[in-house]
Amino acid sequence: MILVVKHIDIEGPGTLGDFLKSQGEPFQTIELGAGDPMPASPGAFKAVVVLGGPMNVDEEDRYPFLKPENDFIREVLKAEIPFLGICLGSQLLAKAAGAKVVKSPVKEIGWYQVQICEVGKRDRLFDGFCEEVPVYHWHGDMFQIPPNGQLLASARGCPHQALKVGKNAYGLQFHIEITDKSIKEWCD
Repeated sequence: MILVVKHIDIEGPGTLGDFLKSQGEPFQTIELGAGDPMPASPGAFKAVVVLGGPMNVDEEDRYPFLKPENDFIREVLKAEIPFLGICLGSQLLAKAAGAKVVKSPVKEIGWYQVQICEVGKRDRLFDGFCEEVPVYHWHGDMFQIPPNGQLLASARGCPHQALKVGKNAYGLQFHIEITDKSIKEWCD
């Protein structure tokens, strides 16, 4: 079972959920903003996906679910469970791995090009990708690279776009799960 963590109702698994269904991969979605609790332990899951949200990783007073989520992600990293963080999820990964999350030099909303770095070109995550890829963004913050992390992709406006922590934890500042419906919902 794959765990998918949502923070708000309009940011769901989108195309990623469609892909998992097409592959026959069962997944469980929880929505922290609606009051769903984090599971006690990540050990029951074969992978964890953490999606985006409008909050900042340090707003634990305003969003109390962020503290147990951060602890959970640390456990995921310790157990080397495959992890994918998207937007806020990538920032939470970086924080759990010991890095800071800062304001991005440029707030990115819309389609922007990201460049796959040399390390990223050799990583299986970007196998078969072009050197430059158009992707959808909606963020004002950016993760720093943790001590055990690697930068995999960059961009002019926001230099930290994709990272890898350890053997199998990835963070993407951009939205691979986006659909035309979710873009409309976010704009509304």
